[in-house]
Amino acid sequence: MILFELRCQKDHHFEGWFRDGKGFETQTKAGKLVCPVCGNRRIEKAMMAPRIGKAARSKSEKLDTANLPVPSPAPVPPVQQAEMKAVQMLREMRRQIEANCDYVGPGFAEEARKIHYGEAEARGIYGETSAEEAEALDEEGIEFARVPWVPRQDS
Repeated sequence: MILFELRCQKDHHFEGWFRDGKGFETQTKAGKLVCPVCGNRRIEKAMMAPRIGKAARSKSEKLDTANLPVPSPAPVPPVQQAEMKAVQMLREMRRQIEANCDYVGPGFAEEARKIHYGEAEARGIYGETSAEEAEALDEEGIEFARVPWVPRQDS
């Protein structure tokens, strides 16, 4: 196993364990790596100091850890706190949408029109649509919202 220091496009740093260097490359190309702070999928290796193994210490050289102070976690910068709060709010919004609305997939624009013109039952829906279809819905006066879809916390 190998530990890499990673960072996303927004410069959030985090660690990742991989079987080998090729494992990192494979997962990156497959889009499987996600920033735990903001959900960004553009991940790269960050600069890190090499970890050089040492020979085992003799009994007389054993480190006395009983009197060492417990390190406190580094404070999270206010900007990062705000980003984390925003991502958490978007995750909660996603949870609410998934719990209370029907997923209509790529047929979102068509279903929104049916609901708007009374051809389908009025209900909350969510799905995907192209920028062109979204513009057409807007021009027709059909109300909808574009919601940034952040990854679930459990994924």
